[in-house]
Amino acid sequence: MEVGKLTVTLRNEGNKGKGAARRLRAQGLVPGVCYGASPDGRIDPVSITVNVKALRAALDPVRKTNTVINLTIEGGAAERSLHALVKDYQVDAIRRDITHVDLLAIDPNKEVLAPVPLEFVGKPKGAIDGGQIRIVLRSLEVRAKPSDIPVKLVVDVSPLEIGDVVHVSTIELPAGVTAVTGRDLAVVTCAAPEEEKAAAATAEGAAGAEGAAAAAAPDAKAAAPAAGKDAKAAPAAKAAAPAKPAAKK
Repeated sequence: MEVGKLTVTLRNEGNKGKGAARRLRAQGLVPGVCYGASPDGRIDPVSITVNVKALRAALDPVRKTNTVINLTIEGGAAERSLHALVKDYQVDAIRRDITHVDLLAIDPNKEVLAPVPLEFVGKPKGAIDGGQIRIVLRSLEVRAKPSDIPVKLVVDVSPLEIGDVVHVSTIELPAGVTAVTGRDLAVVTCAAPEEEKAAAATAEGAAGAEGAAAAAAPDAKAAAPAAGKDAKAAPAAKAAAPAKPAAKK
């Protein structure tokens, strides 16, 4: 197994379905599909079986899924060789194992779409006033020839003050690389310290509630004795009431 080289096998009808997929995974294999275009023309989707360990070994540890793979497809009438990229892969939500792989056949001399990770460096000027970095995008979709796809794009956040925003249009791209992600989208911003604002608002609200309770307390205390005085006066009033004259015979 070498970096940039991978051999896969055509998957026949008997190796399709959930049961077949489980049997493949028990052997360290996963189902996949290969489609796209090559210098010879369009490639219709073909079902393949991929060795996960061999796939990981074929990927450059730096370029990762943007590694151009020399792909060999075995199992047909004739062995087929082409160039490919890992277009997509599915991962089991619990076991975190790869469960399916999509390989995109490419023409090395033609542009392709690929995601490129963003790396943020520097400390923003706004940090002096408590500003905090808020990352909106962590990768950009670009168009470039496979050999021109950058490993990463570096974004310097040092000049940012509170309220400043870096947009896609301001990121410097290498020659031959064009951003497909919307130019006006925000990538990163230096925001005001929201947690401090929230804490201040909470403290202010608590102080206001405490003051209102203290202001209401004297009225409640004054009302209590008055109620007691009235309660004691009631029996006396009842006792002072004149007796009714006896009825005449």
